[in-house]
Amino acid sequence: MRFEGSSETIMTTQAVEIRILGKIMRVNCPAGQEQSLQEAADDFDKRLHELSARTKVTNTEQLLTIAALNVCYELQTEKQNIAADRNEMAQRMSLLQQTIEEALLKHSVSKEA
Repeated sequence: MRFEGSSETIMTTQAVEIRILGKIMRVNCPAGQEQSLQEAADDFDKRLHELSARTKVTNTEQLLTIAALNVCYELQTEKQNIAADRNEMAQRMSLLQQTIEEALLKHSVSKEA
């Protein structure tokens, strides 16, 4: 179990064996998330092997650094896409609200006439 912060939240963790670049390591993760961790490790290992083959980089530290930068770039790009999607959705909702209000106003004016 792990205590986090001053609220003393108790979290049960499970040790999981993962393989990255042929090396096995044990990593703790929240109980119930073992499969997600294994899938993430498998994806990362695959990316490292593909990157190594594509770039011919053999230095493990350099390979890990490049892969980490690529993953961070992908995350940053996705965050930007999400922000743009939220902005577009907010604009559409505002337009929809305005259209509804105008329709209700027209309806109430035509009823009074």
